[in-house]
Amino acid sequence: MALKYTFSGHESFPCKSLWLKKGYDFVIQEKDFNSPNAVVDLGVGKNMVSSIKYWLKVFGIYDNNGMTQLGEYLFNDEHGRDRFLEDLASLWLLHFTLIFSGEASLYQMFFIDFQRERKQFERNQVVDSIQRRLREEGKENFFNSNTVKKDVGVLLQNYCLPRKNSYTNEDFSSLLIDLDLIRHKENKEDKKEYFFNIEGKRQVAPEIFFYGLLQMKGEDNTIPYDVLQTLGLIFCMTDLETIEMLKLISERYSNHVTYSDVAGIRQMQFTNEIEPFTVLNDYYENI
Repeated sequence: MALKYTFSGHESFPCKSLWLKKGYDFVIQEKDFNSPNAVVDLGVGKNMVSSIKYWLKVFGIYDNNGMTQLGEYLFNDEHGRDRFLEDLASLWLLHFTLIFSGEASLYQMFFIDFQRERKQFERNQVVDSIQRRLREEGKENFFNSNTVKKDVGVLLQNYCLPRKNSYTNEDFSSLLIDLDLIRHKENKEDKKEYFFNIEGKRQVAPEIFFYGLLQMKGEDNTIPYDVLQTLGLIFCMTDLETIEMLKLISERYSNHVTYSDVAGIRQMQFTNEIEPFTVLNDYYENI
Protein backbone atom coordinates (compact mmCIF):
# COMPACT_ATOMS: atom_id res chain seq x y z
CA MET A 1 0.00 0.00 0.00
CA ALA A 2 1.29 3.43 -0.95
CA LEU A 3 2.23 5.67 1.96
CA LYS A 4 1.66 8.81 -0.06
CA TYR A 5 -0.31 9.74 -3.15
CA THR A 6 0.62 12.56 -5.51
CA PHE A 7 -1.68 13.93 -8.19
CA SER A 8 -0.04 17.26 -8.95
CA GLY A 9 3.27 18.85 -9.87
CA HIS A 10 2.97 18.94 -13.66
CA GLU A 11 1.32 22.39 -13.62
CA SER A 12 -1.29 20.95 -16.03
CA PHE A 13 1.30 20.43 -18.79
CA PRO A 14 1.85 17.01 -20.41
CA CYS A 15 5.48 16.08 -21.00
CA LYS A 16 6.67 17.46 -24.33
CA SER A 17 8.93 15.46 -26.62
CA LEU A 18 12.18 17.35 -25.92
CA TRP A 19 11.64 18.28 -22.29
CA LEU A 20 13.54 15.39 -20.74
CA LYS A 21 16.64 16.04 -22.82
CA LYS A 22 16.36 19.76 -22.18
CA GLY A 23 15.97 19.12 -18.46
CA TYR A 24 18.88 16.68 -18.42
CA ASP A 25 21.20 19.25 -20.03
CA PHE A 26 20.01 21.88 -17.55
CA VAL A 27 20.82 19.68 -14.54
CA ILE A 28 24.18 18.53 -15.94
CA GLN A 29 25.18 22.18 -16.34
CA GLU A 30 24.49 22.56 -12.58
CA LYS A 31 21.76 25.09 -13.09
CA ASP A 32 18.97 25.69 -10.60
CA PHE A 33 15.27 25.19 -11.35
CA ASN A 34 14.48 27.78 -8.66
CA SER A 35 16.68 30.45 -10.23
CA PRO A 36 14.99 33.40 -11.99
CA ASN A 37 17.25 32.59 -14.95
CA ALA A 38 15.72 29.13 -15.39
CA VAL A 39 12.98 30.48 -17.66
CA VAL A 40 15.65 31.90 -19.98
CA ASP A 41 17.96 28.88 -19.82
CA LEU A 42 15.14 26.44 -20.57
CA GLY A 43 13.32 28.75 -22.96
CA VAL A 44 9.91 28.18 -21.34
CA GLY A 45 7.54 29.94 -18.94
CA LYS A 46 7.83 29.75 -15.15
CA ASN A 47 5.16 27.07 -14.75
CA MET A 48 6.78 24.99 -17.47
CA VAL A 49 10.08 25.10 -15.57
CA SER A 50 8.36 23.43 -12.63
CA SER A 51 6.70 20.97 -14.99
CA ILE A 52 10.00 19.93 -16.58
CA LYS A 53 11.48 19.27 -13.15
CA TYR A 54 8.41 17.20 -12.24
CA TRP A 55 8.59 15.05 -15.39
CA LEU A 56 12.32 14.46 -14.94
CA LYS A 57 11.55 13.04 -11.51
CA VAL A 58 8.54 10.88 -12.32
CA PHE A 59 10.22 9.42 -15.41
CA GLY A 60 13.17 8.36 -13.26
CA ILE A 61 15.68 10.64 -14.97
CA TYR A 62 16.50 12.77 -11.94
CA ASP A 63 16.06 12.42 -8.19
CA ASN A 64 17.10 14.20 -5.02
CA ASN A 65 20.63 12.86 -5.42
CA GLY A 66 21.02 14.12 -8.97
CA MET A 67 20.96 12.36 -12.32
CA THR A 68 19.94 8.70 -12.21
CA GLN A 69 21.50 5.74 -13.99
CA LEU A 70 18.62 5.74 -16.45
CA GLY A 71 19.06 9.45 -17.11
CA GLU A 72 22.73 9.01 -17.91
CA TYR A 73 22.04 5.86 -19.92
CA LEU A 74 19.66 7.64 -22.27
CA PHE A 75 20.82 11.25 -22.41
CA ASN A 76 24.57 11.47 -21.72
CA ASP A 77 26.17 13.55 -24.48
CA GLU A 78 29.01 11.08 -25.03
CA HIS A 79 27.40 7.67 -24.61
CA GLY A 80 23.67 8.25 -24.25
CA ARG A 81 21.75 5.51 -26.04
CA ASP A 82 18.91 7.66 -27.36
CA ARG A 83 19.46 11.30 -26.46
CA PHE A 84 16.52 12.61 -28.50
CA LEU A 85 14.18 9.67 -27.84
CA GLU A 86 13.91 8.70 -31.49
CA ASP A 87 13.46 4.98 -30.82
CA LEU A 88 10.04 3.64 -29.84
CA ALA A 89 11.68 1.29 -27.31
CA SER A 90 12.88 4.31 -25.34
CA LEU A 91 9.32 5.54 -25.05
CA TRP A 92 8.21 2.12 -23.77
CA LEU A 93 11.10 2.24 -21.30
CA LEU A 94 10.00 5.62 -19.99
CA HIS A 95 6.37 4.52 -19.90
CA PHE A 96 7.30 1.53 -17.74
CA THR A 97 9.43 3.66 -15.41
CA LEU A 98 6.67 6.26 -15.02
CA ILE A 99 4.28 3.55 -13.82
CA PHE A 100 6.69 1.37 -11.86
CA SER A 101 8.24 4.23 -9.88
CA GLY A 102 4.87 5.27 -8.47
CA GLU A 103 6.08 8.88 -8.24
CA ALA A 104 3.02 9.98 -10.21
CA SER A 105 0.37 7.94 -8.42
CA LEU A 106 -2.31 8.13 -11.08
CA TYR A 107 -0.37 6.23 -13.73
CA GLN A 108 0.08 3.07 -11.68
CA MET A 109 -3.53 3.17 -10.52
CA PHE A 110 -4.78 3.80 -14.05
CA PHE A 111 -2.78 1.31 -16.10
CA ILE A 112 -2.91 -1.52 -13.55
CA ASP A 113 -5.95 -1.24 -11.29
CA PHE A 114 -8.35 0.71 -13.47
CA GLN A 115 -7.48 -1.21 -16.63
CA ARG A 116 -8.40 -4.45 -14.83
CA GLU A 117 -11.90 -3.04 -14.29
CA ARG A 118 -12.67 -1.74 -17.76
CA LYS A 119 -11.17 -1.21 -21.19
CA GLN A 120 -13.52 1.62 -22.22
CA PHE A 121 -14.13 4.63 -20.03
CA GLU A 122 -15.01 8.26 -19.53
CA ARG A 123 -12.90 10.71 -17.55
CA ASN A 124 -15.28 10.85 -14.61
CA GLN A 125 -15.07 7.05 -14.25
CA VAL A 126 -11.31 7.32 -13.74
CA VAL A 127 -11.78 10.05 -11.13
CA ASP A 128 -14.46 8.02 -9.33
CA SER A 129 -12.20 4.97 -9.34
CA ILE A 130 -9.38 6.94 -7.71
CA GLN A 131 -11.69 8.30 -5.04
CA ARG A 132 -13.05 4.83 -4.29
CA ARG A 133 -9.56 3.37 -4.04
CA LEU A 134 -8.39 6.05 -1.62
CA ARG A 135 -11.54 5.71 0.46
CA GLU A 136 -10.99 1.95 0.75
CA GLU A 137 -7.44 2.56 1.96
CA GLY A 138 -8.46 5.23 4.43
CA LYS A 139 -6.49 7.79 2.41
CA GLU A 140 -9.32 9.97 1.14
CA ASN A 141 -7.57 13.03 2.55
CA PHE A 142 -5.26 12.72 -0.48
CA PHE A 143 -8.25 13.12 -2.82
CA ASN A 144 -9.16 16.50 -4.24
CA SER A 145 -11.66 16.30 -7.09
CA ASN A 146 -10.29 19.23 -9.11
CA THR A 147 -6.68 18.12 -8.71
CA VAL A 148 -7.40 14.54 -9.78
CA LYS A 149 -9.52 15.73 -12.73
CA LYS A 150 -6.60 17.84 -13.94
CA ASP A 151 -4.22 14.91 -13.46
CA VAL A 152 -6.48 12.64 -15.52
CA GLY A 153 -6.65 15.31 -18.20
CA VAL A 154 -2.85 15.51 -18.39
CA LEU A 155 -2.56 11.71 -18.52
CA LEU A 156 -4.90 11.64 -21.51
CA GLN A 157 -2.90 14.40 -23.19
CA ASN A 158 0.27 12.37 -22.65
CA TYR A 159 -1.09 9.29 -24.40
CA CYS A 160 -4.13 10.07 -26.51
CA LEU A 161 -4.15 11.50 -30.01
CA PRO A 162 -6.49 14.48 -30.24
CA ARG A 163 -9.91 14.03 -31.78
CA LYS A 164 -10.27 14.67 -35.48
CA ASN A 165 -10.90 18.29 -36.48
CA SER A 166 -10.10 19.54 -32.97
CA TYR A 167 -6.34 19.68 -32.75
CA THR A 168 -3.32 21.91 -33.28
CA ASN A 169 0.29 20.92 -33.91
CA GLU A 170 0.93 21.36 -30.18
CA ASP A 171 -1.43 18.46 -29.46
CA PHE A 172 0.99 16.07 -31.19
CA SER A 173 4.06 17.12 -29.19
CA SER A 174 3.40 14.99 -26.10
CA LEU A 175 6.17 12.49 -25.47
CA LEU A 176 4.22 9.23 -25.27
CA ILE A 177 1.57 9.73 -27.95
CA ASP A 178 3.43 7.49 -30.42
CA LEU A 179 2.80 4.46 -28.21
CA ASP A 180 -0.86 4.76 -29.25
CA LEU A 181 -2.09 3.29 -25.96
CA ILE A 182 -5.29 5.30 -25.54
CA ARG A 183 -7.75 6.40 -28.19
CA HIS A 184 -10.96 8.33 -28.41
CA LYS A 185 -14.01 6.18 -29.00
CA GLU A 186 -16.06 7.45 -31.89
CA ASN A 187 -19.76 7.72 -31.11
CA LYS A 188 -22.81 9.45 -32.54
CA GLU A 189 -23.60 11.26 -29.30
CA ASP A 190 -20.23 13.07 -29.34
CA LYS A 191 -19.50 11.81 -25.82
CA LYS A 192 -15.89 11.99 -24.69
CA GLU A 193 -15.19 8.30 -24.30
CA TYR A 194 -11.83 6.57 -24.48
CA PHE A 195 -10.47 3.06 -24.69
CA PHE A 196 -7.22 1.22 -24.07
CA ASN A 197 -5.89 0.46 -27.55
CA ILE A 198 -4.97 -3.14 -26.75
CA GLU A 199 -5.06 -4.44 -30.31
CA GLY A 200 -3.60 -1.44 -32.13
CA LYS A 201 -0.81 -0.28 -29.83
CA ARG A 202 2.80 -0.21 -30.97
CA GLN A 203 4.89 -3.32 -30.39
CA VAL A 204 6.97 -3.70 -27.23
CA ALA A 205 10.56 -4.86 -27.67
CA PRO A 206 11.21 -8.07 -25.66
CA GLU A 207 14.27 -6.50 -24.04
CA ILE A 208 12.17 -3.65 -22.65
CA PHE A 209 9.62 -6.10 -21.28
CA PHE A 210 12.41 -8.18 -19.71
CA TYR A 211 13.97 -5.05 -18.23
CA GLY A 212 10.61 -4.34 -16.61
CA LEU A 213 10.43 -7.87 -15.25
CA LEU A 214 13.91 -7.56 -13.75
CA GLN A 215 12.96 -4.30 -12.06
CA MET A 216 9.78 -5.80 -10.63
CA LYS A 217 11.17 -9.10 -9.42
CA GLY A 218 13.31 -7.71 -6.60
CA GLU A 219 15.16 -10.48 -4.76
CA ASP A 220 12.70 -13.21 -5.76
CA ASN A 221 13.80 -15.85 -8.24
CA THR A 222 10.36 -17.34 -8.78
CA ILE A 223 7.88 -14.85 -10.20
CA PRO A 224 4.19 -15.84 -9.94
CA TYR A 225 1.77 -15.14 -12.74
CA ASP A 226 -0.08 -12.35 -10.92
CA VAL A 227 3.14 -10.31 -11.05
CA LEU A 228 3.70 -11.25 -14.69
CA GLN A 229 0.12 -10.30 -15.49
CA THR A 230 0.61 -6.92 -13.81
CA LEU A 231 3.64 -6.31 -16.02
CA GLY A 232 1.51 -7.21 -19.03
CA LEU A 233 -1.08 -4.64 -17.96
CA ILE A 234 1.60 -1.95 -17.73
CA PHE A 235 2.31 -2.58 -21.42
CA CYS A 236 -1.42 -2.90 -22.22
CA MET A 237 -1.01 -6.53 -23.27
CA THR A 238 -3.58 -9.31 -23.23
CA ASP A 239 -2.88 -12.47 -21.24
CA LEU A 240 -2.07 -14.26 -24.49
CA GLU A 241 0.39 -11.55 -25.54
CA THR A 242 2.00 -11.65 -22.10
CA ILE A 243 2.43 -15.42 -22.20
CA GLU A 244 3.89 -15.31 -25.72
CA MET A 245 6.32 -12.61 -24.63
CA LEU A 246 7.40 -14.65 -21.60
CA LYS A 247 8.02 -17.68 -23.81
CA LEU A 248 10.10 -15.57 -26.19
CA ILE A 249 12.19 -14.15 -23.35
CA SER A 250 12.64 -17.65 -21.95
CA GLU A 251 14.05 -18.76 -25.31
CA ARG A 252 16.35 -15.77 -25.80
CA TYR A 253 17.63 -15.75 -22.23
CA SER A 254 17.54 -19.48 -21.53
CA ASN A 255 20.73 -19.24 -19.46
CA HIS A 256 18.99 -16.91 -17.05
CA VAL A 257 15.26 -17.59 -16.95
CA THR A 258 12.65 -20.24 -17.71
CA TYR A 259 8.92 -19.90 -18.22
CA SER A 260 6.79 -22.79 -17.04
CA ASP A 261 3.11 -23.68 -17.15
CA VAL A 262 2.58 -26.85 -15.15
CA ALA A 263 -0.83 -27.93 -13.88
CA GLY A 264 -2.12 -24.45 -14.58
CA ILE A 265 0.60 -22.76 -12.50
CA ARG A 266 2.38 -20.20 -14.66
CA GLN A 267 5.61 -18.63 -13.47
CA MET A 268 9.06 -17.41 -14.44
CA GLN A 269 12.03 -19.03 -12.73
CA PHE A 270 15.37 -17.21 -12.65
CA THR A 271 18.39 -19.52 -12.68
CA ASN A 272 21.18 -16.95 -13.13
CA GLU A 273 21.37 -13.25 -12.36
CA ILE A 274 21.39 -10.69 -15.15
CA GLU A 275 21.50 -6.93 -14.76
CA PRO A 276 18.61 -4.87 -16.15
CA PHE A 277 20.93 -2.53 -18.03
CA THR A 278 22.72 -5.49 -19.58
CA VAL A 279 19.38 -6.39 -21.15
CA LEU A 280 18.93 -2.83 -22.38
CA ASN A 281 22.38 -3.03 -23.97
CA ASP A 282 21.23 -6.12 -25.85
CA TYR A 283 18.61 -3.96 -27.49
CA TYR A 284 20.44 -0.70 -28.10
CA GLU A 285 23.62 -2.35 -29.39
CA ASN A 286 21.66 -4.17 -32.08
CA ILE A 287 19.53 -1.44 -33.62
